[in-house]
Amino acid sequence: MKITRKEKSKLILEGFITVGLIGLVYYAAFVILSRAISAFPGIIRSLWIFGDAIISIQSNRVISITPFFAFVLIIIAAIAIHWRLKRRYKQMQLNHVISELHYIAEGHYEHRIATDLSGDMKKVVDSIHVLVDSTVKAMEEERKIEQSKDELITNVSHDIRTPLTSIIGYLGLIEERRYQNEDELLKYTHTAYVKAKQMKVLVEDLFEYTRVRQTTTPLNLTEFDMVQLLEQLAADFELEAEKKGMQIEVVSKQEVILMEADTEKIVRVFNNLISNALNYGNDGQHVFIEVEKVGQEVVISVNNDGSPIPAQSLKQLFNRFYRVEESRSQETGGTGLGLAIAQSIIDLHGGSIYAKSDKHLTQFILHFPLTQPSQKD
Repeated sequence: MKITRKEKSKLILEGFITVGLIGLVYYAAFVILSRAISAFPGIIRSLWIFGDAIISIQSNRVISITPFFAFVLIIIAAIAIHWRLKRRYKQMQLNHVISELHYIAEGHYEHRIATDLSGDMKKVVDSIHVLVDSTVKAMEEERKIEQSKDELITNVSHDIRTPLTSIIGYLGLIEERRYQNEDELLKYTHTAYVKAKQMKVLVEDLFEYTRVRQTTTPLNLTEFDMVQLLEQLAADFELEAEKKGMQIEVVSKQEVILMEADTEKIVRVFNNLISNALNYGNDGQHVFIEVEKVGQEVVISVNNDGSPIPAQSLKQLFNRFYRVEESRSQETGGTGLGLAIAQSIIDLHGGSIYAKSDKHLTQFILHFPLTQPSQKD
């Protein structure tokens, strides 16, 4: 850390003052010793154990100091001067650090204090940099959270407003009796009913999403057979698959894979994934689920041979309200929360999920640990 010309001048002045003070101390000691010998020669000589190694005494007076003692005094003086100047230099460094801290506190968070320091001062500066970095990171995360909240409100408002407008419109027609016959009345009420159900699904998905996003959400852990669970889910979707002209099956290298997880939440994950495979892979013929135990985790792949997912969409699939199709129609795209909910549930279990897609196969690959750490109430 460079010091200013003014600070250098202060250090030089400090050096001269220190030399002067040490000289005065030495002179005062010399005078006191000389007078003590003159006043009490017998006592001083009886107590003096150094002989002529330090001072020369003649006729009860100190004549001079020996060269050896003069060298010792010079060394002591040099040490004292060095200590005092070093102490003052550290004070100047500290003032520089405090000044730059004030500069950083004014909002210049990218600024860094000079690092050509050593010892404790370097440790202090490094700690300050770590603190500033963590503060900036926390501020950035808070900004993203606020932005995320705004986007959430915007998306929810959009998705609720569309069916709500339809419901109000059709109920308004009924209220004003602007229908020709009972069939038209039933058509209006049916449309309002369908739109109300869409709103209900959105609200339920939104509630589930906000619930599973909380890291403190408790897991109701039970031990179960993942192969059996997947086979049961495949059987539940078999009728829907047949209607779409598709086949659904489970492929496992092991007959039984015991693991520990919250089965209710796990079922929600695979319901979302299998539904997506049937809805978006309906130009394909197969949906098959591969499951395998690998080490201390289970790896599951939900696959379909339908149309591939565009490469630019793969990284955004798990963003809330994201839909691959350009429109935000709930008839074709659902609420856009299913995969976000699935990812949050998997995160709660300490697992991971990612997607791959090409012209042959679209895969959603999940990794789950076989066991969960014990949860304290």
